[in-house]
Amino acid sequence: MLQERSATLRAQPYERTDERLGRANGFKPKTLVTRVGEVELRVPQVRDGVPFYPSALERGVRSEQALNLAMAEMYVQGVSTRKVTRIVEELCGHEVNSTRV
Repeated sequence: MLQERSATLRAQPYERTDERLGRANGFKPKTLVTRVGEVELRVPQVRDGVPFYPSALERGVRSEQALNLAMAEMYVQGVSTRKVTRIVEELCGHEVNSTRV
């Protein structure tokens, strides 16, 4: 993620060049819930209007969206929130409450 940020900014950390597009702005903590447990990440941030988000995390966002859509579809089809909660816990190993469903 750090190399990707450097490529986006067109400069290494602390490097001063005319091609530099923005500035590194620290890290933001992010917790990913996976089948093997929670993974704590430090996601690099950028400022000065340069759009940046690590491509490695986009796949996780998509699969989370797929899970949310599957939960919504189960709910629309008439599956109770309690059953949806149990199914998600069994498939993902992570507890979701009925409010999220």
